[in-house]
Amino acid sequence: MSLLSIVLPAYNEEQNIANTAKVLGELLEQHGIDYELVFISDGSKDGTFERIKEESARNPRVRGAEFSRNFGKEAGIFVLPMPFLIDGNPYLEDIDLTQSEFYKHLEKKDTSVSTSQPSIGDLSDFWNDILKTHDEILHIPMSSGLSQSCATATALAKDFGGKVHVVNNQRISITQKESVFDAKKLLERGKNAAEIKDYLEATKLDSSIYIAVDTMKYLKKGGRVTPAAAAIGSILKIKPVLQIQGDKLDKFALARSLSKAKEIMKEAIRKDLNVRFKSLVEEGEMTISVAHTNNYGEADIFVTELKEMFPDIPFRFSDPLSLSVACHIGPGALAV
Repeated sequence: MSLLSIVLPAYNEEQNIANTAKVLGELLEQHGIDYELVFISDGSKDGTFERIKEESARNPRVRGAEFSRNFGKEAGIFVLPMPFLIDGNPYLEDIDLTQSEFYKHLEKKDTSVSTSQPSIGDLSDFWNDILKTHDEILHIPMSSGLSQSCATATALAKDFGGKVHVVNNQRISITQKESVFDAKKLLERGKNAAEIKDYLEATKLDSSIYIAVDTMKYLKKGGRVTPAAAAIGSILKIKPVLQIQGDKLDKFALARSLSKAKEIMKEAIRKDLNVRFKSLVEEGEMTISVAHTNNYGEADIFVTELKEMFPDIPFRFSDPLSLSVACHIGPGALAV
């Protein structure tokens, strides 16, 4: 009988781990399904990972990993935070500054917020520390079209004697996160780092992101729209819908309300699933996720709508967008 692996992201869920494992375990056992539950503590600040370890000690079918400052060493997954600058001072997301604190700064009129990238020294130290306990590194940076961090990593990897494989699969945010899980699956199937890199780059266009932006204010700051266009958009309450496919962030459509913007995004996803990704849907390889910038309530509503609209497509994540993305689009954005 094949093994069903269920991956369960958890953020500050220490009170729910034991009950979740119990309910799912009983349900799967009732149906005679051989299973494992893989809880991922995704940057939790409470005792989530401690509860996961306790549950794993009680139940051998429960496994866990942690995305935190140590970033899941048990699973061989490490994360190098992307820095950003506030009035010239460097910060690391959820390490030096929380999301709520970040948005308070972002919304201040005279505050300068911009993105950066890890220094060559920090990246080199990061890799050297990993190689003390691992033979190879598969490094999955942000899309080369949206950040110079990919080019920096590719150049630096030449100094590591073939031990570091940098993936340029043009992913960001949740699609980048999915690449990590894809890589882990391939590793468990016996693939090496070079083979996984080839697969991730060959499938780089097998994803779409659509983002409804609440205001043009931050697009104007970043030079993506002119001041005149931003002013008109503000008067008309226009909400741009942006698209990421491959290495570019492009304008996709304009909407006069969030509800209209969501309809545009849902229709775009429907078309992608029926045309671009038809074969992947048939193979059960497509998933849907939601992301947002400090817009938790609307994100929850959007999740419900998408689940109802696409009941046969597995839903994966509902996560805040990284702050390095939020810098450019501002709060209130919603993405699928």
